[in-house]
Amino acid sequence: MPDFSMIETNGIKLRVAQDGPDGGPLVLFVHGFPESWYSWRHQLSALAEAGYRTAAVDVRGYGGSDKPDPVEAYDMETITADIAGVAKALQPEGPAVVVGHDWGAPIAWNSALLYPDQFRAVAGLSVPYLPLGDKPAIQVFREFFTARGMFFYQVYFQDQGPPEAELEADPAATIRKFYYAISGDAPDGTWPTDKKHGDTLLHRLPEPDMPLAWLSEEDVAYYDSQFRQSGFRGPLNRYRNHERDHEFLTALDDSKIYQPSLFIGGTRDLVLKMFPGDPVEAMKPNLPNLKAAHLLEGCGHWTQQERPEEVNSILLDWLKSL
Repeated sequence: MPDFSMIETNGIKLRVAQDGPDGGPLVLFVHGFPESWYSWRHQLSALAEAGYRTAAVDVRGYGGSDKPDPVEAYDMETITADIAGVAKALQPEGPAVVVGHDWGAPIAWNSALLYPDQFRAVAGLSVPYLPLGDKPAIQVFREFFTARGMFFYQVYFQDQGPPEAELEADPAATIRKFYYAISGDAPDGTWPTDKKHGDTLLHRLPEPDMPLAWLSEEDVAYYDSQFRQSGFRGPLNRYRNHERDHEFLTALDDSKIYQPSLFIGGTRDLVLKMFPGDPVEAMKPNLPNLKAAHLLEGCGHWTQQERPEEVNSILLDWLKSL
């Protein structure tokens, strides 16, 4: 296990897992849904061994970090301020590198955008950096899915209460089913595309045969312990800020990220299939210093957990080039 500390910033306390030598260049990792600092366990040690000071935060609402109740406490403006504050507390003498996965990727992208003096480079895993459209994403989802009677998980997450109850009933089962269903291990069709509006997230997701090659029973037990402690309200509140985020981010004068950047995804990641066309090409106008983009063959959504050695190698090569 890495060392843990509590960092007070932006009016709350955040738990941060750390490894590596004092004085090493800081690489700050930001997890997504439903994860924790633990999703970066392979990267913390590997990059530390290469001389970097590594840190993985429990995003507000998760694990050992504070868990404010209001929905608006989880908007992008607030969470990026959290991440910038952690980076400044850990490395006040200079800017850090920020790396994010899933929801952590938009948080990392926007942290670099909003705090260019605090972050010298940025990497996103799974979720590309794309400009926002004319409408908040949740409005688009409702028009495309809900209006046609189709289930979409982010629409389901908008209702406060029922999603929390479903996911908290058995956090270990939630992790097993959800992780497996959108991993590279799951056969095509495991994630049902014919669910109806009114269905729940876990409805018809199968129990996998454990352990998976990249997810052990011990891993699941750790995640289970974290969500029994934190619940799912904070994690779900991130999805409940589409309108607020859209209003904030579309008001910015410039949405380009000028720092050196990197993208890593998987060819079997269902998130990438949500974007029309080639997401890498679509990123380039707003990432003028995109150094590389890697799509790992056969990898699903849980990029750094499914393919730790490949991700570590890519990150280290990129970091050395900065």
